[in-house]
Amino acid sequence: MLDLPTGLPADLGPLSWLIGVWEGTGVIEYSAGERRHRGEFSHRVSFSHDGGPFLNYAATASFLGAEGRDAPIPLVAESGFWRLGRALGDAEPGPALLPPAEQAAARTAEDVEELRTGDGFPLEVSLAHSDGTLELYLGRISGPRIDLATDAVVRPAGAKPYTAASRMYGLVDGHLLWAWDIAAFDTALRPHASARLARV
Repeated sequence: MLDLPTGLPADLGPLSWLIGVWEGTGVIEYSAGERRHRGEFSHRVSFSHDGGPFLNYAATASFLGAEGRDAPIPLVAESGFWRLGRALGDAEPGPALLPPAEQAAARTAEDVEELRTGDGFPLEVSLAHSDGTLELYLGRISGPRIDLATDAVVRPAGAKPYTAASRMYGLVDGHLLWAWDIAAFDTALRPHASARLARV
């Protein structure tokens, strides 16, 4: 049974099933040119909120499949924000530290429902990786399924080649399942990693 939190901002209604800490394992399998990466990894994902109309996101992973190593190898960590895609008005702060230009009533479930198109809601996800890479994903959330694709990938000068990605998340039998496809090392978008996580 899924226990949804109460008292959330209306904009978090469609995302509320994500809130919590999820842990589990997954597999990496990716080839590019002469490089072949394959093995198991542990993964921890946290979705939290602090009262704003967005979710805070943090994730860490460690490679478990390295032969001849006694300890897991830390992989890239991520942090960021997940929010429904909508235009921001004068009643919201920003850009930067600018306060709202006017006061407005709290958003309601009816306001959020107006964002629905087809079978879901538009979603925006911004992520920062510990290696300096930044990603902006656009996509949809439809009940317990999320589909995302990068709109932009920004890399530091010394980063490895990585140009695009897509991610899929789903709630299946109480577990968070996800798959991540990437375009890296001059290859087209292809499967890269997937995992099954349980709420802890």
